[in-house]
Amino acid sequence: MPVSALPQTQLDEVTRTFSAFLKERGQRQTPERFAILDEVYATADHFDADELFLRLKQKGSRISRATVYNTLELLLECDLVVKHQFGHNQAKYERAYAYWQHDHLICLDCGEILEFCDPRLQSIQDTVGDIYGFEISHHALTLYGHCRRDICPNRKEAA
Repeated sequence: MPVSALPQTQLDEVTRTFSAFLKERGQRQTPERFAILDEVYATADHFDADELFLRLKQKGSRISRATVYNTLELLLECDLVVKHQFGHNQAKYERAYAYWQHDHLICLDCGEILEFCDPRLQSIQDTVGDIYGFEISHHALTLYGHCRRDICPNRKEAA
């Protein structure tokens, strides 16, 4: 099983969750919507709607771009996808089932998105919530900078 793949039991639960959500909302349970769901959960990477559309097209799907966008909205509503707005770039999405709280580093040169998790942030979140009498449900922290990786294609050389 690839590192990005969820266990089959969790994938089955994702499918059941989406199916129940569509039924509850009176929405049709189309093969196209489930193909989009499957493609979303086939990777752990961040993606935008157009990248998802192109991946589906490359696999021979005849799904329209509008169906991709509309299905992503449904997946957001039923908490199976998380949407991020990193700077001025197009919105990025990632799967949300079995989602672990994490934050992001964005390279301003190559656009690479790196994830990190630091338990101290949870402690800070809890403290701030206590101080302000606020029940925090989640947070988003995005740090922007310049990566030092040799493979960064747009990295500026040190002067």
